[in-house]
Amino acid sequence: MLHVHEWGDRDAPPVVCLHGVNAHGRRFRKLAEERLARRFRVLAPDLRGHGRSTWEPPWTLGRHVADVRETLDVCGVERATVVGHSFGGRLTLELTAAGLVERSVLLDPAVWVPPPVALQRAEALRADHVFATVDEALAQRRPLSPLAPRELLDEELAEHLVPGEDGRLRFRYSQAAVIAAYGELAQPPPDWSLLQVPTLLVVGADTDVVPAAVVDALRFELGELLEVVAVPGRHIVLWDAFEETADAIERFLEDARA
Repeated sequence: MLHVHEWGDRDAPPVVCLHGVNAHGRRFRKLAEERLARRFRVLAPDLRGHGRSTWEPPWTLGRHVADVRETLDVCGVERATVVGHSFGGRLTLELTAAGLVERSVLLDPAVWVPPPVALQRAEALRADHVFATVDEALAQRRPLSPLAPRELLDEELAEHLVPGEDGRLRFRYSQAAVIAAYGELAQPPPDWSLLQVPTLLVVGADTDVVPAAVVDALRFELGELLEVVAVPGRHIVLWDAFEETADAIERFLEDARA
């Protein structure tokens, strides 16, 4: 099974949180500890190729779905509310199509990436991303999340930045797995008829991942099942706009319990 970060009572309703490429499950710690764990069992796996889970291929969407399904089976979870950020948002759609999702929360999701864009981003990741110091890594991260509090970035670096055999620092993920993920994101999403569950979409005001056309498509396909919330900042909405994003998630989950 995948390595899982877990918070809350094991008998509480499950909420599964799925991270994006380059990331890890512990990115959901603040959301879990400060907002959700009092009422929910929060499970946040490190996806294949990331964090403390296996890095071995295959890295297909189908394998990621199977990994999450097998992990939830071990944890005694049949169906759950799923919160997915970026690639985790697309994976949430795949899990919904597989019948594992009761309600979904899509945090600036990578629903579909046009093939030319997927190629460009995959090519940019071929170079070895290494850092001589923690400050150098912080300088690279800061522009990607300009509104993020410094303590969240420091927590990220402490958890996710590790020394290699050459003594230099790298984030704890497989570059090959991330490159493969962009290839998977160039595929069309699942049939919309399989995705008809209550859905919250949280979009960063300055996102470069969720264009207006994707929001319009979700509105058209999901209709009244969809709630859309825009928050300040860029792609990592739980960093740039934690309070606004967490408030929206709490309201959405509270409606499910009414």
